[in-house]
Amino acid sequence: MVEIISKREGPRREDAQVKRLIEQNRSTIVRLADQISGGGYSASRKPRQQPKAEGLIIHVGGGPAPVSEATPCIQVTINGRVISKDQNTGRQLHHIGDIRNRGGEQIFVLATKQNGFFSPVEESVAEALAELDGSRLATTYTEEQLAADIGAKLGID
Repeated sequence: MVEIISKREGPRREDAQVKRLIEQNRSTIVRLADQISGGGYSASRKPRQQPKAEGLIIHVGGGPAPVSEATPCIQVTINGRVISKDQNTGRQLHHIGDIRNRGGEQIFVLATKQNGFFSPVEESVAEALAELDGSRLATTYTEEQLAADIGAKLGID
């Protein structure tokens, strides 16, 4: 034997009885809720007045920081990368090349496709620094002098 139970239209009889009971005792329920919450229940149900913006200065955070013009300088990092960076923010602007150890000598390698770099410098920079590519660093020619020469050739002081 199979019993088919189908949903009736409208609320169930039990639900209607409970809803009627709650509505008949609403004042008692509210009084008890206020007694338990110390009046907080009725206070939370009252509409609140929205604050007015008269004379207020409203700041919205998270906007972009003001962009100042970059002040580039040439730097040789601890790991041998030669970069141009912004003096104001310390961010790297361009990778110019590397100082590599070849045969016991420290040599400047310009970042070009011919030297095996995936992200080469622009053609104008490569032309300006072509004579420094392969420069040997020694006690007479230091990293600071190399950075100064690169800066001079690129017009960066």
